[in-house]
Amino acid sequence: MRITIIAGATRRDSTSAMLSYYIAALMRAEGHEAEVFDLRVKPLPLYNDDIEEMHPFTSELQDAVFHSDAVVLSTPEFHGSMSGVLKNALDHLSSDQFDGKAVLSISAAGGSVGVSSLQHLQTIVRNLHGINCPEWISIGGAQRQFNGDGTPALPDVQKRVNRTVSYFLQLASKQRS
Repeated sequence: MRITIIAGATRRDSTSAMLSYYIAALMRAEGHEAEVFDLRVKPLPLYNDDIEEMHPFTSELQDAVFHSDAVVLSTPEFHGSMSGVLKNALDHLSSDQFDGKAVLSISAAGGSVGVSSLQHLQTIVRNLHGINCPEWISIGGAQRQFNGDGTPALPDVQKRVNRTVSYFLQLASKQRS
């Protein structure tokens, strides 16, 4: 399967971005194509439906999500919601890209968990006609530690992430058939 992971963080050492890259590595180890579209590396212009010429990164994102079999949305939690850059990216997308695809939402928060951002993402996914994975991943506080090789430092976090990614891949595979 081909999976696009949209990393919606702007901070260089963002734990939600590290989690995105870890998940991509897990998926690749299972034989899937997993691409991280990192919005810090490929920033999009502010959404404006009046602009006729499409920015190259916008076109690249639309193509990546359109041609994917499943999508992962990753965000830090800011003020009880997702990052502005991820919301902006989602505004550039439509049901053309999401229709009928399994979507996993993940977040990292300074507090214990980032549930509000995940709930907001699930609402958007429903409106884009995607299929929300019943599981999600939120890491917060002391759970946001990563080893030098990009793996979560805490074994229970690593186990929880691995289990959720496995579940999501099964769901996405069933959705494809």
